[in-house]
Amino acid sequence: MKIKLFLLIIALSAITSVYGQTTESEVINVIFSSASERNYISDPVTDQQLDLILKSGIKAPSALNNQPWKFTVIKDEAIMKNAINDAIPGNALIIVSGLVAENGSTPDFDCGLAAQNMFLAAHSLGLGARPYGSPTRIINRMKDRFQIPEGYQALIVLRIGNLDKSVDAVSTASPRKSMEEVVNVYKSSE
Repeated sequence: MKIKLFLLIIALSAITSVYGQTTESEVINVIFSSASERNYISDPVTDQQLDLILKSGIKAPSALNNQPWKFTVIKDEAIMKNAINDAIPGNALIIVSGLVAENGSTPDFDCGLAAQNMFLAAHSLGLGARPYGSPTRIINRMKDRFQIPEGYQALIVLRIGNLDKSVDAVSTASPRKSMEEVVNVYKSSE
């Protein structure tokens, strides 16, 4: 009897997973529940978590599949504080650097996609993530100190860390503009 019940539960689970699609997905839930948190604790980000986050960045799409990025991971508190003053032990910084082309341009958009993948991956793992742009000026002036590869320029810094669970970062996040304020739907004049 127990075996039949077990088999019935497995069959129902399989049917539900095949036919029981909903309008929401895990990805949508992560997007809607993520924020750019500020309240971190010193519990360290694990190597397994960083590995998954970095693999998510590598999977980002890029123009002509050039994958023009390099990711520099920094866990050393003193080095982190050179870029972000309030970094704490246990945090990790991922510097997303883009290949500098001969004309001086960098593939900012492609690197932004990689950073977004890593941002969402961190949140899906229950971590906090915060993107920074301004520290890249400091990092690019001290490329050797931050070990930015030759021919690359730092474009984005992602701070990854465990969150202070007593702070509800989602409800305290800056409000988003309404759809009416940011979406323009093209209407044919015919």
